[in-house]
Amino acid sequence: MKRSLLLLAFLFSLAGCNYSAKLAPLSPNAVVLCFGDSLTYGTGAEPGSSYPDELAKLINRTVVNAGIPGETSGEALARLPGELDRTQPKLLILCTGANDILRRMELKQTAANLREMVKLARGRGIGVFLIGVPHWGLGLQPTPFYGALARELDLPLENRVFAKILAKDELKSDPIHPNAAGYRKVAQAVAALLARSGGI
Repeated sequence: MKRSLLLLAFLFSLAGCNYSAKLAPLSPNAVVLCFGDSLTYGTGAEPGSSYPDELAKLINRTVVNAGIPGETSGEALARLPGELDRTQPKLLILCTGANDILRRMELKQTAANLREMVKLARGRGIGVFLIGVPHWGLGLQPTPFYGALARELDLPLENRVFAKILAKDELKSDPIHPNAAGYRKVAQAVAALLARSGGI
């Protein structure tokens, strides 16, 4: 019993950690595709205040916002090839799974969908950066499969920022979406990890 509790604690500690795998440096004219749901789209903030908008200012690259509110990871997987064709990015910043979690969908399938999205991008020579979203319940905890995927696939992972932001009333517009100040902090965290990973 004690061993099981220690293992569980260890897994949750891994889930909460960021992971800074290496990325190829982005050239000044590289396109970055931010792909996901409402957290990418910028729901809760005025137009022009999403985290992709703020990230573009910080990294001086073309950043495309391809967020669709309400989208599940399965829907995202079906949509991704067309977005990769349209934007021709050098880096995919992937932030999806929140709607799966909120709808209590099978998270093994969510992880499988994310794995396929990573493979799709890498098959085209595109780097991938993963943003984890929290599990809404008793407190905001990082969802464990993001950490597991980051290690399995050697991905840079920002796994803490949304949990930190959504724990603070002054940084959120509702229980599940940041406000403009919150999205700015998301962009700052992503830019910092991009720098540590060698992307910028």
